[in-house]
Amino acid sequence: MKSIWKGSIAFGLVHIPVRLYSATETQGISSNLLYKNDLSRIRYQRVAESTGKEVPPEEIVRGYEVEKDQYVVLSDEELDGIAPEKSAAIEIQEFVDESEISTLYFEKPYYIEPDKTARKPYALLREALVKSGKVGVAQFVLRNRENLCVLKPQGPGLVLNSLRFAAEIRPIEELSLPSKEKLGASEVSLAMKLIEGMTGKFDASKYRDTYTEEVQKLVQAKAKGQKLQTPAAKPATSNVIDLVAALQQSLGTVKKGKKRGAA
Repeated sequence: MKSIWKGSIAFGLVHIPVRLYSATETQGISSNLLYKNDLSRIRYQRVAESTGKEVPPEEIVRGYEVEKDQYVVLSDEELDGIAPEKSAAIEIQEFVDESEISTLYFEKPYYIEPDKTARKPYALLREALVKSGKVGVAQFVLRNRENLCVLKPQGPGLVLNSLRFAAEIRPIEELSLPSKEKLGASEVSLAMKLIEGMTGKFDASKYRDTYTEEVQKLVQAKAKGQKLQTPAAKPATSNVIDLVAALQQSLGTVKKGKKRGAA
């Protein structure tokens, strides 16, 4: 893996030299838009609405809309002047219980690797987090952007999860959501039994991106001149009318499935 950031974790007066690595990678299959007649690539041009003509890069400026069709232009020099300074450290500002942070805030995970000279303080921070059950809340600059993040132990290492800022989260109160007063006790009881019957230990390897796999199979087959039979579309399910009957039927299916598994 190639590191994307190098600096240190500031933990009180302790500085731990570290490198940051992306913990995830995209598994989707990429495609290109082509001209049907000769399969040449489709290119996009930057065209001015006023003239319909392509604009060269040196004549393009960055504008921020303040009112409808009213823009303020900021130069690269002006933006550079207010850009946050590149971080030399991930400054831990406080420690909190991870359960206090809603999953809405979590954005992207990164692995943290210590410098060869910092293995002991790295291990100390990791073990202290494990024993305390806390995560460290920090801020630092990555790719000219201020980042809020948490540091947490993950097996033998530390993981940094970038967080969204509070201003980026839309209020759920804007939605029209049902209350619980109209739910019957039998409906809740059946739903709880269904949850209990379907409860297991989370194993991410059980779940696959089947669509991407099928696209890859189709691409490989067509490249070899083969023809794959596409599966028939699943029939659309009707709206549930009798909620209790649907729950009872679901519960019966789960029980049968568990019996077959045990056999």
